Amino acid sequence: MILIADGGSTKTDWIALNAQKKELFRVTSLGLNPSVIAKEELLHRINNIPQLIDYKHKIEEIHFYGAGCGSPLSVKLLTDILQVTFKKAKITVSEDMLAAVYACSNNKPAIVNILGTGSNSCYYDGVTITKSSASLGYTIMDEASGNYFGKILLRDFFYKKMPTNIATAFENQFNVDVDFIKKNLYRMPNPNMYLASFATFMFDYKHEKYIKKTIKKGFQKYFKYYVLPYKKQANTPIYFIGSIAFYFKDILAYVAQENNLTITDVIQRPIDNLVKYHQENTF
Repeated sequence: MILIADGGSTKTDWIALNAQKKELFRVTSLGLNPSVIAKEELLHRINNIPQLIDYKHKIEEIHFYGAGCGSPLSVKLLTDILQVTFKKAKITVSEDMLAAVYACSNNKPAIVNILGTGSNSCYYDGVTITKSSASLGYTIMDEASGNYFGKILLRDFFYKKMPTNIATAFENQFNVDVDFIKKNLYRMPNPNMYLASFATFMFDYKHEKYIKKTIKKGFQKYFKYYVLPYKKQANTPIYFIGSIAFYFKDILAYVAQENNLTITDVIQRPIDNLVKYHQENTF
């Protein structure tokens, strides 16, 4: 049995395959980002996925692709934690960027982007991944991600830069008590996921001028820092993965056109494509 996982900061999608390459089950759990979640909490989250625990002695391979798995330390941490539960399994932990490449490039050259809770990009030449820059995470990078937009919404609300009707709706939807916000930002786990939770507000108000302008500015920054530095030809395929890209793909396409680029495809959840890749290459 092989277990394939696409892990973000907010959620993780798991699919198990049997020896005949057939899907046995799939399940979605909480996120497992080792860069922002404590070791004990990671282990707790894994052990609270009944479907996985039921098969833990039968799973022979685990291919885990995750946010926050871009450094040797984070890879070792998550590998060790998974090994505690899945003692018989051969475990491979890779960053989510590799999953994105497998899910959409068909092993051909492309610029591949992630816009979810966090953001990232790479150029894939068909063999090797190259990044425009190292990722320093949600505190100072992650342009156009869920947590990036969450920060902007919070700041605009407290600086009174939101239109009145938007601010009223925002206040009605979220707990905007200052102490509550500070507690979640500085004392609770997963502050990036907390910030990204505010970005869901934009989905319901995407046609408002203020929201459209905010999203457009974020996407313009993303192209400036993540896509244009590759200096590739305009016909290079460009793929986006993640909920932010998916729900605002019309604005994303508009900003791409402003930069004389065309988006090839936008995929909300790459897990199905990722499984197909492993069905064709793992066995």
